[in-house]
Amino acid sequence: MMPDEHQIEPSEPETAQPEPSGQPEPSGPPEPPDDAAPEPESSPPPDETPSDDADGAGSIGAELDEIARQRDAHYDRLLRLTAEFDNYRKRTERERRELIEQAAGDLLGDLLPVIDDLERALAADTHDGDAYRRGVEIIHKQLLDVMARRGVAPIEAVGADFDPNLHQAVVHEPSDGHRDGEVVEELRRGYTLRQRLLRPSMVKVAKA
Repeated sequence: MMPDEHQIEPSEPETAQPEPSGQPEPSGPPEPPDDAAPEPESSPPPDETPSDDADGAGSIGAELDEIARQRDAHYDRLLRLTAEFDNYRKRTERERRELIEQAAGDLLGDLLPVIDDLERALAADTHDGDAYRRGVEIIHKQLLDVMARRGVAPIEAVGADFDPNLHQAVVHEPSDGHRDGEVVEELRRGYTLRQRLLRPSMVKVAKA
């Protein structure tokens, strides 16, 4: 039997075309999903080893320890010096008080005999004015001796030129027999203590 000339040859099956979704298709390579594992970090180059950082940190730590040691040593020394100075201040203050008390005691001890003589003079029952005066003069000399032993000396003012460092002028009056500025009368005696003014002389001064 001859084949029919109009026999239809079998055709290839058509592939289904995807329907357009309305969104543009990505032009680049597909992006990895969000939960993808991160890429491993690259290791440091061979010349940047962690041992160099460890050595630097150890050197800084040693310097800090040395600074802390020096700080503690200086603080301890400061505390010792402060305590020593406080002890020195207390000791010198105590010695100064002792010297003052000793000097005052020595002076008062020298004045006690003078007080004894004054008390005997007051208790004496005498009508002899000359004898009483001689007794007062003796007591006065005793006082001057006590003062001289302590370095106290009277200022000789009468006849000297007025010196504001030693004299205190109370009165200025004309005087024909005296030069201008001469001390003509001493109203109250002045004293020096080892070349230092203890009390100025109160004087009357002549003026031209």
